[in-house]
Amino acid sequence: MQTKTLPAAAPASNTAAANEKRGVWLMVAGGALLGTIGVFVQEAAQHPLVTVWFRCAFGALALLAWSAANHTLKDLRLSGKALAVACATGCLMILNWAMFFAAIPRTSIAVATVVFHIQPIWVIVFSAIVLRERVSRAQWIATPVALLGLALTTGLLDSNAPQHAADSAYVTGLLLCMGGSLSYAGVTLLAKSKQAISPFTLAFWQCAVGCVVLAWAPFVFGWPQQVSAWAWLAGLGAIHTGLAYVILFAGMARLTLGQIAVLQFVYPLAAVLFDWGIYGTTLSLVQIAGVTLMGLAVWTIRKPAAKR
Repeated sequence: MQTKTLPAAAPASNTAAANEKRGVWLMVAGGALLGTIGVFVQEAAQHPLVTVWFRCAFGALALLAWSAANHTLKDLRLSGKALAVACATGCLMILNWAMFFAAIPRTSIAVATVVFHIQPIWVIVFSAIVLRERVSRAQWIATPVALLGLALTTGLLDSNAPQHAADSAYVTGLLLCMGGSLSYAGVTLLAKSKQAISPFTLAFWQCAVGCVVLAWAPFVFGWPQQVSAWAWLAGLGAIHTGLAYVILFAGMARLTLGQIAVLQFVYPLAAVLFDWGIYGTTLSLVQIAGVTLMGLAVWTIRKPAAKR
């Protein structure tokens, strides 16, 4: 019996390994694409709400086109509580993007992106308080470590602290990032309450809600005047909300939750590297230490959840 089953098991094992490897590369590619969001926002140079509206509009079109090409339009239909949850997460996502985009020019792409990634901490805290979910000892220990890392990452504790503290725009940018991370934590908690909604469908409805809620923004704050600005905004929607999401979801489907948690750090790492390579923005040693602490703490927080 063993000699008959071994040849059949080997190809299956090879297929699983190849599938996992493909998932890793898809996650890396998706994270690298998301790491360029700040560049597109900076180069478009539009009001944050206008930028959010264009991301939603072009993103919805891209996701709709992908769904039509794959004959899955019926999966986008929602009703009842599922539709209410999708619309609620859409409103929170609008707030999240608006705050994040407003924070980038006030701080930097690197700082804004890394500070924003404190959101898993809020998810753990709110899940324990609101949803009464069990929090492990490792998670409780990791939480203050992550907050310490956040404090170091802000730059308010390094040699440039006096300059940053005196810059009201910089401090405002940090507060906007914190607000954005809190709103995204709300998106995560709402999505957990209605897990029957696929991430792809949720992303489409978030964009659709943004198109409707912020339809007034370009008329109030002005339409882009340069062709290049339109191109950057189109890329923000089609690439970062369409292509990147499709790639990430395809990668996630091939990996475990633990692998996904680790690979999600490609996004902030890519953002730091792009900010350095394109704009020459560098983080101090104190900030790098903070980023490292945050990364280790968030990884610790997500790892136990992946095992449950």
